[in-house]
Amino acid sequence: MCLMTFHWAPGSATPLRLAGNRDEFHARATAPLSAWQDLPLCGGRDLEAGGTWLAANRRGVIAALTNVRDTRLKTPDSAPSRGELVAGVLTADDPAEWLKALAGHHAERYAGFNLLVATTRHCWHLHRGYEGVSLSQVAPGVHGLSNASLNTPWPKLEAVRQALAGNEARHWRRHTGHALHDPALAEPALLPDTGVGLALEHQLSAAFIVGEQYGTRATTWLTLNTLGNATLTEQRFGPLGRFLGDTTLTALNERAVP
Repeated sequence: MCLMTFHWAPGSATPLRLAGNRDEFHARATAPLSAWQDLPLCGGRDLEAGGTWLAANRRGVIAALTNVRDTRLKTPDSAPSRGELVAGVLTADDPAEWLKALAGHHAERYAGFNLLVATTRHCWHLHRGYEGVSLSQVAPGVHGLSNASLNTPWPKLEAVRQALAGNEARHWRRHTGHALHDPALAEPALLPDTGVGLALEHQLSAAFIVGEQYGTRATTWLTLNTLGNATLTEQRFGPLGRFLGDTTLTALNERAVP
């Protein structure tokens, strides 16, 4: 993903609510949200590298990924696809131990990334950026991730985060949808400097990027309830923001089924 906001509320009926956009080249082959045939996961899938940006398993765990955009951070030669990280943690026997091992020994193999992992009781954020690798527990509350680190106040991140924080739970999808589908560009004075140049920085400042070659490909909403059941809704878009369809499915926590 390239932009997400989420409400982490452990101990509540809905520990996690998350909404976000995936931006990508329209020519990159992608499978829509579905139950995977080769792994016990539910999510969209990058058919070029085989990974994903957001998925849930059937043990009450979800994971979501954003890239880090910072030209100071060098990508290692032959770096693996960052999309494999989501499937990796969701198929691990112990997500916490898997994250510790990645943070301690293997994260530098990848280009910069943010990996968000949540269960009904825990939420972790693993960041690989210019300053190094960090793994932390996320505090309860409303947060946002884009292509920097957790809660870096880029204009589009602040807009979607406020849309989630400022509205009642029963309206959260509608209000986050309005914010995530906003094509407005940020004021130049408010743009971050990630090293890609002012023109591209300006183009990427929209929450919903409209382009013929590159743009927002999907918007996803996810809820994780106290039983560990994850419900995902994905809307898909083509070149110039053309709506292509939507899918909703639920990954039932097999450990909670009698």
